[in-house]
Amino acid sequence: MKILVVGSVAYDAVETPAGKRESQLGGAATYFSVSASYFTEVGMIGVVGDDFDPADIAMLQSHDIDTSGLVKADGKTFRWSGEYMEDINTAVTLDTQLNVFGEFEPELNDAHANAPYLFLANIDPNLQLKVLDSMAKRPKMVANDTMNLWIDIAKPVLTDLISKVDTLLINEEEAKQLTGEDHLPDAAKAIIKLGPNSTVIKRGEYGATLFGENFSFAAPAYPLERVVDPTGAGDSFAGGFMGYLASVDKVDEESLRTAAIVGSTMASFAVEDFGLDRIKNLTKSDIDERFKAFVDLTRFNPLT
Repeated sequence: MKILVVGSVAYDAVETPAGKRESQLGGAATYFSVSASYFTEVGMIGVVGDDFDPADIAMLQSHDIDTSGLVKADGKTFRWSGEYMEDINTAVTLDTQLNVFGEFEPELNDAHANAPYLFLANIDPNLQLKVLDSMAKRPKMVANDTMNLWIDIAKPVLTDLISKVDTLLINEEEAKQLTGEDHLPDAAKAIIKLGPNSTVIKRGEYGATLFGENFSFAAPAYPLERVVDPTGAGDSFAGGFMGYLASVDKVDEESLRTAAIVGSTMASFAVEDFGLDRIKNLTKSDIDERFKAFVDLTRFNPLT
């Protein structure tokens, strides 16, 4: 496998202005894996309960995702309930039931430990560090995601982890919370001073901004007429971003710029329907056409 992802697998109950769904497949590792699978080989590590639908395993495997690290434990799968009613960019959490995810302890086999690309999805930074330390050798690229909870209750551990990764993916509000900076470029600069070579700051309907040590790049959001469910947008972005980098096996400024547009491409599909309904049924031509639309969206002539 080219990419290993460690994170949550869940069943979500979601309500948006477009409607309501109960018990739809979700979780950071799930969205990431399906998105990345269009570009490279992915292996996922997570835990599910004895209520996990075999059809969902079959869907993941139909994308050639290695599910050997998806452990089934006694109990119920992680459950999350939320709504996006006033602000489509912001989820209001109604209920969280960790269930078997509350006792999650990632275990890596030899194939996992030798993956050249590693994505540490949004989980306890202590677990993220444990996974990174369990790799047979330092991967070619390590990226991680986090959230305001870990910034609040585990900032020293999180800061230690960030110092050891290549890229931090984080949303704008969390970037400012982490660094204490109110200005986005200052927050990015402060993150890079912590250790990463780059950071992707996700900005919802305004796209994402990639900052490196000596460059910055803005990836717009695709101007969709209707957003149905934004739950998996960030993790789908990460899957496209990492999936592209692993597919070209190169991490430099130009590949990072392209990866940001690929990430935005995959995120734009994810929000077009509930859960994974849109992103799990894509074709290569779907992705190529949407990527080209992003190129056209940002194309302009230089001043003469």
